[in-house]
Amino acid sequence: MRTSRLSREEALALLRKYNKEPFHILHALTVEGVMRWYARELGYGDEEDYWGLTGLLHDIDFELYPEQHCVKAPKLLREGGVGEDMIYSICCHGYGICVDLEPQHEMEKVLFAADELTGLIGAVAKMLPAKSAKGMEVSSLRKKFKTKKFAAGCSREVISDGAARLGWELDDLFARTIAAMAACEDSVNAEMAALEA
Repeated sequence: MRTSRLSREEALALLRKYNKEPFHILHALTVEGVMRWYARELGYGDEEDYWGLTGLLHDIDFELYPEQHCVKAPKLLREGGVGEDMIYSICCHGYGICVDLEPQHEMEKVLFAADELTGLIGAVAKMLPAKSAKGMEVSSLRKKFKTKKFAAGCSREVISDGAARLGWELDDLFARTIAAMAACEDSVNAEMAALEA
């Protein structure tokens, strides 16, 4: 069983040491919530903290070192007391983009696939009347996925590759990740409000 050496409070403090922009904090909290949902959904409930904290810390170096994303992360994570297994899990989400560490475990494949997709779902949600992932239709997401200019920074190639690595249909990945984001949306928004207060 995979367990974290850090408490959630320690992981959040480590994230905030290197990330100040609300956008980056929001993304980290969202991916944490999505990863926790997937841990429970896929039968890894006893590893929920590991999955969640990997999601929380996955972009630790991105705000300060965007050109060295997943390259600077190991040093920052080691200094923060993160174990080598979690460092690998975090860094391999940059496979094929900035590192050659390939996702192996199902959790790593989920992070690889869902990270980019949360950005796309978030962009689609902003266009909806409720400004929420709740009630979002897979068909709406699929349409925006096919519109390359929409949220162009979200790599469709990575999302598609991620679904293939998991052995899932793209629509299955879409449906599950929408459900995951909808499930954690309120708690993420509440935590953001508390952090900004």
